[in-house]
Amino acid sequence: MSVAACPGCVATPAARGDAAAPGLDALVVSLPDIHCAACVASVERGLTALPFVTAARVNLGQRRVRVSVTPGAGMPDILAALGELGHAARPLDADLLRAPADARLLRDLLMRLAVAGFAMMNVMILSVAVWSGATEATRDLFHWISAGIALPAVAFSALPFLRSAGLALRVGRVNMDVPISLAIVLACGMSLFETASGGTEAYFDAALSLTFFLLIGRYLEQRVRSSARSAAQQLAALETPWATRLIDGRRQEVRIDALAIGDRVALPVGMRAPVDGIVVSGTGQMDRSLVTGESRPATVAPGDTVTAGEVVMNAPLVIRATSVGNDTTLRQMAAMVEVAEGNRHRYASLADRAARLYAPVVHCLAALAFAGWYLASGDVRLSLNIAIAVLIITCPCALGLAVPAVGTAASSALFRLGLLVKSDTALERLAEADHVVFDKTGTLTVADPGQAVLPELDPAECQVLLALAQVSTHPVSRRLAEAGRRAGVAAAEVTNITETAGEGVSGFWDEVPVTLGRGPEGTVLRIGDRVVPVPLAETLRPGARELVRRLDDAGMGVELVSGDIPVAAHRIARELGIETVLAGVRPADKVARIAALSDNGHRVLMVGDGLNDTAALAAAHVSISPASAVEASRAASDIVLLGDGLDPVGRAVDIARRARRRILENFGIAACYNLVAIPVALSGHASPLLAALAMSSSSIVVILNAMRVAR
Repeated sequence: MSVAACPGCVATPAARGDAAAPGLDALVVSLPDIHCAACVASVERGLTALPFVTAARVNLGQRRVRVSVTPGAGMPDILAALGELGHAARPLDADLLRAPADARLLRDLLMRLAVAGFAMMNVMILSVAVWSGATEATRDLFHWISAGIALPAVAFSALPFLRSAGLALRVGRVNMDVPISLAIVLACGMSLFETASGGTEAYFDAALSLTFFLLIGRYLEQRVRSSARSAAQQLAALETPWATRLIDGRRQEVRIDALAIGDRVALPVGMRAPVDGIVVSGTGQMDRSLVTGESRPATVAPGDTVTAGEVVMNAPLVIRATSVGNDTTLRQMAAMVEVAEGNRHRYASLADRAARLYAPVVHCLAALAFAGWYLASGDVRLSLNIAIAVLIITCPCALGLAVPAVGTAASSALFRLGLLVKSDTALERLAEADHVVFDKTGTLTVADPGQAVLPELDPAECQVLLALAQVSTHPVSRRLAEAGRRAGVAAAEVTNITETAGEGVSGFWDEVPVTLGRGPEGTVLRIGDRVVPVPLAETLRPGARELVRRLDDAGMGVELVSGDIPVAAHRIARELGIETVLAGVRPADKVARIAALSDNGHRVLMVGDGLNDTAALAAAHVSISPASAVEASRAASDIVLLGDGLDPVGRAVDIARRARRRILENFGIAACYNLVAIPVALSGHASPLLAALAMSSSSIVVILNAMRVAR
């Protein structure tokens, strides 16, 4: 358990040029896990109290704070200040964190949907008079009023379909919006002609209802897509956009793209390494959990390697750059994610695949209907009415709603279980999964060792543990200290306390040497010659055992692939009954394992949370990340687990398989509807108005069937 007020806080500099620190007067700090007013108050009050901060304003919706600083203050000052306030901070490039601007599109679709629905209801009310037998002047008046309402509403609401159809025709192709637009235009045009010539029937309500139901499908689809973000951008944003280069002992702040191999780069405490390099001075600890998955900090000294993306924890370092730009480990990971995302995006939805043949078939049917009836009757008006009825009755409302309606219903059911679905094809792919790959640290285990560790120690050992832990700034020590305070433990009197990087905290308790530090298999407490294990970060996440058992019962293969040490990985695997274990692996190895399983015909579900899992999450057939995962992993995953327990993952598989059945049923409903409706329209027994009613009925049936997913 982190003691930071909002763990995982991320500092991001505002966009700027290659100017040095004196030109930097505003910073943007991203807080991806901030969630309450207390966090907002803590950040604003703490930062504005600093002498070099002139203003700090938090945007809770965007989970960011904009900090105005005095000339001369830079990012290291902000990072240090946030650390003292209890917020873990890491710098990101704000320019690379811009999400797709789809909120405006959603608002636009919702506005057009509301206009179409309002106009449709009013025109249908006016149509009652016509249906009830109004004639001549009264009928014509209601037709003209309907035209005054419908034509502007259709022109506004149907614009997305008209624009899409126009763009497709301009490049010489046909998409599903072409027959939709043609039906809307013909229905409005024919209705206006009937109204002007004193005809008995007008079909403005048909054009509006067609537009309304199509907009429902388009809005549902866009709503599901809107939450997806590019994991490659998230990974790239984890790069520090600036670095401190040392030239003849002088410090020079430069953009990372100005660094070259051989440059010496200073890394203050809390800084993320901007390049791969070798330590030339300093000894300290590096947090590699986001890059390699290692749960324990690694000690580095002169001659050791540092990878871009790792964070300096307790002592400043100077490194000599060995890889810069696109050759760094972080850039290569981003490239792997980008390739994996490109492969995934080629996985089209069922509706898209069905639509490939739909448009030309509809046009051919309508053209044949017009030609056949004109040859048989010689009546242009009758032939055109039947052609319009064919276009409307075969309109892909049911087809367009088949997938998004089920997806929305299933997503709502999963949300109630604590799962947020981000991808519109995630449920389809989850239903196909037959093999599960788990990360360990942060996924199957939680980083809250206190409640599990302290009860295993006797009171004296707990007091010594707290005395050593509370004087250290190491994250593990801070978690242990917090656990001791929660348990009401009083610290023992330990003297001559010293902390050695990579070794731990030492002192004397009743003249007996005591140390809290590293052992061969994890953290240990040494009291004289006695060694007391302190098993950290090995607390199973709630529901882990039940999930593995449920997946086994469902016949799905399960394995553990972790960047942690083999001893820790195998211990967790034994507790959960997982037989296949790969430990100490790098991010590329995880991607290779996913690829190997895929090559053997498996559809892999990847469950992970670290930066080292991001490429594997993107490469898997479908992926899930807990809400506690780093932002890049949440962005790469298809589904986010909002709660602490893992049990909803197993239930999600069941709901996904049920959703796939509903989708196939909806396609069956749409097919049966067309098998019955098309002959009726072709035979001339359906007016455009009746065609619109039939089309609307099929859409309602599809939506009702989709709602069964949530039961």
